[in-house]
Amino acid sequence: MKRLIILVLIVLLNSSCNSEQESIVPNIIIINIDDMGWKDVGFMGSEYYETPNIDYLSSLGMVFTNGYASASNCAPSRACLMTGQWTPRHGIYTVSPSDRGKSENRKLIPTKNTHTLSPKHKVLPQVLQENGYLTCHAGKWHLSNDPLKYGFNVNIGGGHNGLPKSYYPPYKNITIDGSPDKYLTDAIMEKAIQFVDTVQKPFYLNYSPYAVHVPIMAVDSIVPKYEQKESWKGQGNAKYASMVDNLDRNIGMLIHKLKERDLFDNTLIVFTSDNGGLYGITKQKPLRAGKGSYYEGGIREPFFFVLNNKISSNTKSDIPITNLDIFPTVLNYAGIDTNSLSLDGNNLSSILEEEVQTMERSLFWHFPIYLEAYNVNDNENRDSLFRTRPGSVIRKGDWKLHYYFEDNGEELYNLANDIGERNNLAETYPEKVEELIKLLEKWWEETNAPVPATKNPEYINKYNKS
Repeated sequence: MKRLIILVLIVLLNSSCNSEQESIVPNIIIINIDDMGWKDVGFMGSEYYETPNIDYLSSLGMVFTNGYASASNCAPSRACLMTGQWTPRHGIYTVSPSDRGKSENRKLIPTKNTHTLSPKHKVLPQVLQENGYLTCHAGKWHLSNDPLKYGFNVNIGGGHNGLPKSYYPPYKNITIDGSPDKYLTDAIMEKAIQFVDTVQKPFYLNYSPYAVHVPIMAVDSIVPKYEQKESWKGQGNAKYASMVDNLDRNIGMLIHKLKERDLFDNTLIVFTSDNGGLYGITKQKPLRAGKGSYYEGGIREPFFFVLNNKISSNTKSDIPITNLDIFPTVLNYAGIDTNSLSLDGNNLSSILEEEVQTMERSLFWHFPIYLEAYNVNDNENRDSLFRTRPGSVIRKGDWKLHYYFEDNGEELYNLANDIGERNNLAETYPEKVEELIKLLEKWWEETNAPVPATKNPEYINKYNKS
């Protein structure tokens, strides 16, 4: 009888421990790099930039080779990630204003841009905070003056600004407690690690460094290493490379702290970038164009998820995903019900845990505004004056359609055969164009997407688009 009682107690104890283990929610870290291109990291194939810590982290989880930002520049992409909703639902399409470029070259009056994210939107940090998470934002916020009003308990250097005036102190437009005397990327990570080192409950860290956005300000001690390296497929800017290298070193320090505190194995880590690399500073061959464009170079990102014993390690998926999927996926692993939320992304857990290998859906991008080109003499845009003109884009399977509002222009590409978007198949496959246009029209209606149609009286057709 005594042995039976002992056995029952052992079973009950084990059961209790297992239940307690299952009830432990993961910590969450979203690493959202600024302006990092698809091939600006080693694990995506770069032979110029050196990112050993990021590469190591990617090997512990699932890499998405068709990972996208939901917009091609900073503010709208970040608004999409935080709300889990397409751009027409929050109205942030660019960094204000929406009429960038000479008026005489703009055929239409663009949609007015929303500058500050409306507090009516329930954003990811709010949901996590309401469910017991301690939340910290570190770095670039860009959506309002104060991230503390959007569900963050701690703010490290975040405001409405989209870039630092300097990476060296004084940073001028960025405030960090204690007046640090370090390079900005180092100073932000130092504070983020202090947060991780002291937190005693499940936490969410939104690590969003200003790097590697302009101004390109070198970490001088690192530059010589890259000056001695041969350039590779349009990558050869040693100053920019030093910023990437330094960022990687800081991410390595974060990994070390998580392991030191025994937090790493129970931390969901998402790594991505808010938009494509800045064309002219870095290139993403064979992808076309860069930041601000809706060709692949402007929206395809390095993208992976890590969670020990949950997400398969050393795996890759070619399923197309966007940063809209981060919100529902994070909530799934946090055990938070999403039924009361209106989210446009998908929970990726069944893919991450290799229960399914396909996901049938269309992805959309909407840009009813103008964004001027940086360099009319060196770009891969539709025309040399603008990184993009008003239009929408849809990807369904391997097919991708660009539709332009000024002239009803259509560009159709099969990404399986033409990832560089060089061979427009619109005239070859008119049925496919019609199919995708109908899906776009349905999506415009469902999201109440504004389609600009008012002619600009100042427009002068001096530029003959080929």
